[in-house]
Amino acid sequence: MNRLGDLERAIMEVLWQTDSPLTVRQVSNGLTQRNLAHTTVMTVLDRLAKKGFARRERDGRAWRYRPAATREAYVAELMLTALEQTGDRDAALARFAQSVSGAEAVVLLEALARLEEGQAEGDSGIGLWEDWPTRHCSPRSR
Repeated sequence: MNRLGDLERAIMEVLWQTDSPLTVRQVSNGLTQRNLAHTTVMTVLDRLAKKGFARRERDGRAWRYRPAATREAYVAELMLTALEQTGDRDAALARFAQSVSGAEAVVLLEALARLEEGQAEGDSGIGLWEDWPTRHCSPRSR
């Protein structure tokens, strides 16, 4: 999975903060770095669309942009990519489990229980990722 650069991440944050597609000008106005040229924001949005992080649709002569997936899906993909880079996935997962708070552990356990229930009913779990356009890695089965 491609990681986002600083400017790409800032632009995605603006997109993630709204439910409606935004024009380049609206994205520019939402950035804390107000001194960016309109063409710079337009170029980065175009690049994000080509990479699959954003989707765009025509609105007259302008394009409107929206995220291709949620911020949480992006972060989960980063975590899976990092996990694939280790030589010992079990050790990395065990270390991660030791690092989370009690409340986070409860969230993980509940999510795993829901996944297990869904798979027991014949659900492959793919639906969790259906909104992410370019899935480069997949969770390994136990």
